Amino acid sequence: MLTWPQGVGFALGVLSLAGSSYALAAIWAARRFRRDTAADPAAPSLSLLKPLHGEEPGLRENLESFCLQDYGGSVQIVFGVQDPNDPAIAVVGELKRAHPARDIALVIDSTLHGSNRKVSNLINILPQAKHDTLVLSDSDIRVTPDYLSAIAGALGGGGAVSCLYTGTDIGNPWSRLVAMGINYQFIPNVLFATASGLDAPCFGSTIALSRALLARIGGPEAFKDLLADDYEIGRAVRNCAERTRLAPVVVAHICGETNAGEMIAHELRWARTIRLINWAGHWGSLVTHAMPLALIGLALAPGAFTLTVLALALSARAAVKLNMDKVLGTSAGPLYLLPLRDLLSFAIFLGSLYGGSVRWRGRRFAVAPDGVLSQ
Repeated sequence: MLTWPQGVGFALGVLSLAGSSYALAAIWAARRFRRDTAADPAAPSLSLLKPLHGEEPGLRENLESFCLQDYGGSVQIVFGVQDPNDPAIAVVGELKRAHPARDIALVIDSTLHGSNRKVSNLINILPQAKHDTLVLSDSDIRVTPDYLSAIAGALGGGGAVSCLYTGTDIGNPWSRLVAMGINYQFIPNVLFATASGLDAPCFGSTIALSRALLARIGGPEAFKDLLADDYEIGRAVRNCAERTRLAPVVVAHICGETNAGEMIAHELRWARTIRLINWAGHWGSLVTHAMPLALIGLALAPGAFTLTVLALALSARAAVKLNMDKVLGTSAGPLYLLPLRDLLSFAIFLGSLYGGSVRWRGRRFAVAPDGVLSQ
């Protein structure tokens, strides 16, 4: 007769097997993702809106990548800061001097409209946008020259367009672990949800839509107090009977974490955000942690079954990494670090199940069950 630890161990082994099967399904979904970036013949005029906050790692290179677009239409770039002493102002000045032919504007406005400071920044800079097609993008994103062509081509079908992003480290182990979490945990989940019709997400990496559609969903003011503003914009678009979809292009998210504290705070904010906007899906994501579940199962019920389950979990996760490297066109870190990354992901998942606060841009916020931020 099994003892209760053995029973729990076998149950976790079965759950891990389900997780390994899910990993194979995620590989299938990833292989379906297309990266065709044929230019849009219409090439509509675009206004790029970039809220900034501080001189984060790689900021100059991130912002300059938007100035180097191979795009046939007119492009305006509007940067915004809320602090007149923000060091990002000097970076924008350098870009203006380096690219005098580019239509670049800078808005300095400290007005706060709500708890979400990024959205407040966006509200302040939106009136300076000249064009009716808007592209919103976070400051830690770096793009390739065909980015706008891919976005405009996808936006031709109406609705809103977002895009996948890969984690790119800045040369330290904490940043690398964050990048690996994005590429080998988060993005496979996104691709599976998208391919299976479970979700059609919007990300801060890119949200492109018309000015008219933004007005229909209440403008940025409708999201000024919400933690998951990008997700809520996508949900509002779908509530207007419009589509949200991913463009066939992948951008880089620069992981600027420099220590363990920054890494944990950032990842807990992500995970708690997901819990708040989709609690059922977040709890269901337990199954995606195949390797930690198998390891605990082996510890509780040592034997051939749980040892085999662990071997299968390690193999499935290695297959996810190898396939995601191919699909995304980059490697976020070495294979030998993946088990450590998976253990960290499981710890973050457990930590996200509790607590109602997040740390964001150096400030701590309380988050209500409806996703509203308060200090």
